[in-house]
Amino acid sequence: RCAGRVEVQRNGHWGTVCDDDWGLPDAAVVCRELGCGTALAAPPGAWFGEGSGPIWLNGLRCRGTEERLVLCRHRGWRPHVCSHEEDASAVCSGTVYTDRACRDTVGCDAFSGTVCTGMVCTGTPTVRLVGAAGRCAGRLEIFHAGHWGTVCDDLWGLPDAAVVCRQLGCG
Repeated sequence: RCAGRVEVQRNGHWGTVCDDDWGLPDAAVVCRELGCGTALAAPPGAWFGEGSGPIWLNGLRCRGTEERLVLCRHRGWRPHVCSHEEDASAVCSGTVYTDRACRDTVGCDAFSGTVCTGMVCTGTPTVRLVGAAGRCAGRLEIFHAGHWGTVCDDLWGLPDAAVVCRQLGCG
């Protein structure tokens, strides 16, 4: 629930949000509205798959401080000439569960070895930096299927590194 394609409801119908002008301030509002912590990434290009139905919003210009996405500046509530290949996505830092949902949950997107403490899901981070002094520098490794492995640097850039740094609390 704290990472995925962004959808909004209008007049009882769900639709997607176009990724034109989509960025971290917009994703930050989505994360806050869902109770999912801070925004780690705002992937473009239907990163979590293409939606269906209307594309309700386009050209969002959130400051990042709004309480709800619908309070951000945008190009109006209407179907837009954006394709579902451009559906906006958000990746948030944490997953918040009710006590019942927490008991029923196998794991969280950002953590493994999930333990529920109150309303926040915590555990062991699934990414780490190794091979350098301190915890905020080094080679990126990711934990998957019980093992640590490296990440290929093809198409890797500063925006990707910024996500890892934020996820690890390194600024």
